[in-house]
Amino acid sequence: MSKNRVSPAASPCPCGLPASYADCCGAFHAGRSSAPTAERLMRSRYSAFAVGDVAYLLRTWHSSTRPAELSLDERVRWTGLEILSTSGGTAFHQEGTVEFVARCRVGGAEDSQHELSRFVREDGRWVYVDGT
Repeated sequence: MSKNRVSPAASPCPCGLPASYADCCGAFHAGRSSAPTAERLMRSRYSAFAVGDVAYLLRTWHSSTRPAELSLDERVRWTGLEILSTSGGTAFHQEGTVEFVARCRVGGAEDSQHELSRFVREDGRWVYVDGT
């Protein structure tokens, strides 16, 4: 975790679900459990961006599209996540998509990222493939 993006375990989870970070995405980040659906993986990856957990982002990236390294822009502060739609991605699927809008502040200016992300199971766990 980056020293500038520390998220106390008892604070609300950045992903927007009504749980503490420790009981929600923090459990995935710490390796105590794996995301059960593509949407939960997407939410946990958003939270990883918010708290600066590069190791988790790389660990949950599909082996065929994972970059060799990743650095996060320290000027970006993630401020909210809205899930627009999901397709597949449950315990009964091998692939799924999640459409979302992630809001942030960059150097004081409001910004957002709208993406349709693809997820698949790799070795039984959900991983991020790519997004458009």
